[in-house]
Amino acid sequence: MHKVVERFLKYVSFDTTSIEESKTVPSTPGQLVLARELEKELEEMGLEDISLDGNGYLMATLPANTDKSIPTIGFLAHMDTSDGVSGANIKTSIVKNYDGGDILLNKQQNLVLSPKEFPELTAYIGQDLITTDGTTLLGADDKAGIAEIITAVEHLLKHPEIPHGTIRIAFTPDEEIARGTDYFDLKKFNADFAYTIDGGQLGELEYENFNAAKATIVINGKNAHPGTAKDKMINSMLLAMELNAMLPQHETPGHTEGYEGFFHLEKILGRVEMTSMMYIIRDFDKSKLEARKECMRKIAGYMNDKYGKGTIVLELVDQYSNMREKIEPVIHVIENAKKAMEAAGVTPIVKPIRGGTDGARLSLKGLPTPNIFTGGHNYHGRYEYISVNSMNKAVEVILKLVEIYSLN
Repeated sequence: MHKVVERFLKYVSFDTTSIEESKTVPSTPGQLVLARELEKELEEMGLEDISLDGNGYLMATLPANTDKSIPTIGFLAHMDTSDGVSGANIKTSIVKNYDGGDILLNKQQNLVLSPKEFPELTAYIGQDLITTDGTTLLGADDKAGIAEIITAVEHLLKHPEIPHGTIRIAFTPDEEIARGTDYFDLKKFNADFAYTIDGGQLGELEYENFNAAKATIVINGKNAHPGTAKDKMINSMLLAMELNAMLPQHETPGHTEGYEGFFHLEKILGRVEMTSMMYIIRDFDKSKLEARKECMRKIAGYMNDKYGKGTIVLELVDQYSNMREKIEPVIHVIENAKKAMEAAGVTPIVKPIRGGTDGARLSLKGLPTPNIFTGGHNYHGRYEYISVNSMNKAVEVILKLVEIYSLN
């Protein structure tokens, strides 16, 4: 299974950072560059029905090799990476036979990946880990998923004696900015159900996710010379601080876990005259998400009453919903994923996704699509890493899933 590592290291060399402010699809040209490279690889492997459209959606088929009636399974991963930390010029390092101690990522900047800060590292003693030099993210979210899917499909191609039904694969753009399925053609994909290979640690299996909304706020201030500003200046940055202070201070990502929702100030840019803020709002309970949105509306209304109409301009946009209600009627997709993991020697960890995946939106559109682990940790940041063993296990789980459905 060394091919999965080789592929992964190749894919992370492509800068595919997605950018929310972009109006193009995909949002950045690097995603299309990677898509074309993947298209070429799939052609060389011998897959069929390969298509890459202008929006960067790449699909392909591994045809069934048996006449038995087997459902068509889809496997998906996304090509883009988060813009939270740079995804360009990634310098990877493989830590062989990890000894359980600190990993020095960058001597110059004194960046250390330590089990004191990240205790889950101790689960990987004796394994090989892939990290960066600490100046960028790694991109396991979700280039590990791409590498794992392609490696599993290649294995099936090389072993035609393994019976399987039709398998569809797809690689999508712009998942990190919640636009990964905007132009996804469900009819063209034509799968009975699917799995995103986009989870984190070994064993993760997820079919619940946040209900999600985005709040964009523009605060209009009034500038004046600071020497003569009394009763004239309205500093929009100070108003931004006041607004944020009215939100529940412990309902933020750094204070919540499990099924707890949050308000997350993701971006802020300001001067005296104008400040813009962007929050993401999350909750597993739909009614609680609505309450959070109403909280934002009331704060905006209060501040407009206090400082004048139009001081606060609030825009709320729903992004995605909890997929659980769409998965439960076809719960076999979860039960068989558990069986596949157990057959691969992996303990299933069924947990809610404290975020979203392409699968959440696809499920709500009619394609049930739960999420399976890739093996990565600390996504979106400079301390991201992935276990080689976990990547190989992800490939094995995909193959076991195919086997289980071919035997049913």
